[in-house]
Amino acid sequence: MQKLIDFGLKNFVEWKENILHLIYPNLCLNCENELSKFEDEICTICLNEVKYTSFENYQVETNLNKLFWGRIKLESTFSLFYFEKDKISQKILHQIKYKGKQDFAKKMGLLMAERLKSNPSLFETVDALIPIPLHNKKLYIRGYNQSELIANGLSEGLEIPSDTNFLSRIVHSESQTKQGRFKRWDNIVEAFHVNPNPNSYKHIALIDDVVTTGSTLESCVKLIQEQFPEMKVSIFSLAITL
Repeated sequence: MQKLIDFGLKNFVEWKENILHLIYPNLCLNCENELSKFEDEICTICLNEVKYTSFENYQVETNLNKLFWGRIKLESTFSLFYFEKDKISQKILHQIKYKGKQDFAKKMGLLMAERLKSNPSLFETVDALIPIPLHNKKLYIRGYNQSELIANGLSEGLEIPSDTNFLSRIVHSESQTKQGRFKRWDNIVEAFHVNPNPNSYKHIALIDDVVTTGSTLESCVKLIQEQFPEMKVSIFSLAITL
């Protein structure tokens, strides 16, 4: 009898899902074709058209390394793909940052982890993943921190803990999307606070969604290394601008 009930419930759930899918089909955010039940937000074909950096395969300095030359000392760096305006990469970041696609953000973190695992030297000594924090006001308005969600995916994929308490943002600043490097620096130079290090981390990786001028990350790294001079710092981001 119980097997019959379970079978009936299973059929009802499948029927309900099929009806909902007909009424509200899941469409690819780029090509708008229907997604399979194994796809999330973007179809496999479009995902393969993203301009990946392949930084995990580089034997020389990457564009991300070069961005910080003469500014800060980093242990390792990685970005999954290049940000290109009006391309798939911009749509991915927009969905994650402004459209509430929290599961999708974590999925992108898992994808980053898969790429990184092909080169363990980039992360094998990392003790903790530190997402770039949002100020409480912005966190309240948005409802989530996209960098934290990306870090959660990375954490699951790389089996490295994510720590949201190590770094905090104490100054709320306006959006810096269209600001130049020096204006950005003025806004963020005193925006962050490094908390005590009870876990005695020796190597951390800062996690961000997209690197543009690098000013925010540079500010955080300098602040961290002022307090913990011996600590190694790496930077992992979902995207980097061309």
